[in-house]
Parts: sequence; structure tokens; C-alpha cells
Amino acid sequence: MIEIIDVKKSFGQQEVLKGISTIFESGQCNLIIGRSGSGKTVFLKCIVGLYAPDSGSIGFDGRDVIGMDRKDRQNLRKEIGMLFQGNALFDSMTVFENVQFPLDMLSHMSLEEKRERVAFCLKRVNLTGAEKKYPGEISGGMMKRVGIARAIVMNPKYLFCDEPNSGLDPKTAILIDDLIKEITIEYNMTTIVNTHDMNSVMGIGDKVVYLSNGLKSWEGSKNEIMHTENEDLYDFIFASDFLKGLQKAATGRK
Repeated sequence: MIEIIDVKKSFGQQEVLKGISTIFESGQCNLIIGRSGSGKTVFLKCIVGLYAPDSGSIGFDGRDVIGMDRKDRQNLRKEIGMLFQGNALFDSMTVFENVQFPLDMLSHMSLEEKRERVAFCLKRVNLTGAEKKYPGEISGGMMKRVGIARAIVMNPKYLFCDEPNSGLDPKTAILIDDLIKEITIEYNMTTIVNTHDMNSVMGIGDKVVYLSNGLKSWEGSKNEIMHTENEDLYDFIFASDFLKGLQKAATGRK
């Protein structure tokens, strides 16, 4: 579980996060959504530790990140898996070497233990047989799966995904969403996904937090979001008049 209490963040005179509080439960896919400039990327980076909030608290299972010393932060980092928007794979490394990289940097495993763990993770994301390929030799969907394998290779308690479906076709995006959901449940991770994809929201959104102008404007489940009375969120979901017309026809909304 990750508990956020009144987190604020500014850059110079620009107040980006204006006091956000929420709880992200373990074993769930927690989604952060919002328009460009809403603060969702800064919010995610504050949670994962890439930005230091100006005030507030961020608790990882009761451990306050903001008050941690360097050693405690390093230990927490070993419990975090990160799937980056652009995959962030090393072009000069094979698929196998990319997935092994966190183990080389952060673990004290033997070489044989590392190889066994990497092989297990690649099998889990259906990439057995692609070990010797380079990122430039595989598809975008396969690169995302390599990123997921690398994110879980340290057996993390917390998984962060930044726009995991960016650049993917709809069918592949659904496969990636399903994989993230399966792994979250299987390992009881606290998963936080930063996305603009409403298909992801409706597919895996156990909890959805909608940010607007640096504030938490709404939170709830994927089942609740379609019936929201929040006009700003409603306009975000049904961006076109055509979609609004379909939703109104289905719900009787005026």
C-alpha cells in the first residue's frame, strides 16, 4: 500500500501539485489520469522518488519516503519496478542482458541465480526464444514486454508504469494491460499506472484518480467512472460530441 497525504510540488512560481491525498492498495491496478498539464507526470515522479515534494508525506507500507536517509532510499529502490514510457532499453544489450541489468546493479545474486531469474521473467512475459535479440530487432509490443520483465526481475512490491500503451496498436495495448493486471494480482504488487488511455481505464482500472489543475478532482473505480457527475471528468472521458451522444443514449443522461 502507498499512502499519499497532502503532497505539494512547485517549480519556481508554478504550483504543479496543490495538495493531493489518496491511497493505492496492494494487488490492484491504480490508474492516474488527467489532461496534459494536469500534474499527473509530476505526481508519479514524486511518488517514485524522482522528484522531492515540497511538503506532505508519501508512505510505502508505513515508511515515509520523504524522511528517509540515503541508505533507506536505496533499500526501497530495490522494491520498486519501473516501466518507462519509451521502454528505456539499452540498444547495445540483448533482451536477456537488458532484463539482467537491475540484478547486476542492485542484487548480490550469483551469475547462475541471475540467469535463472531472467529466464523465469522472460518466460512469464512470453518472450522465451527472444533472449539473444537486440531491441532494434523486435516489435514495439515485444519491447514493452521486455520492459515489464526488467521491471519485475527484482521481484518488486511496487510497480510503476508510465504510459505503458504509448505507441502501441489497440490489440497489443490490451495484451500489455492484461499482462500488467495478471502480474499485479499474481505478485500482490501495488501497481500505479500513469495513462491517458481510456481503454486501459475501463480494462484494468481497479482504482482511478483523476487530476485536474494540480488537484485530485475525482477518484473511484472503472465501474463508477462512466456514471460520474463530475463535469470536468465527463468532458475528459467523452472528448467528442459523438461519444457524448452515445453515452447519453446509453444512460439516459441529458
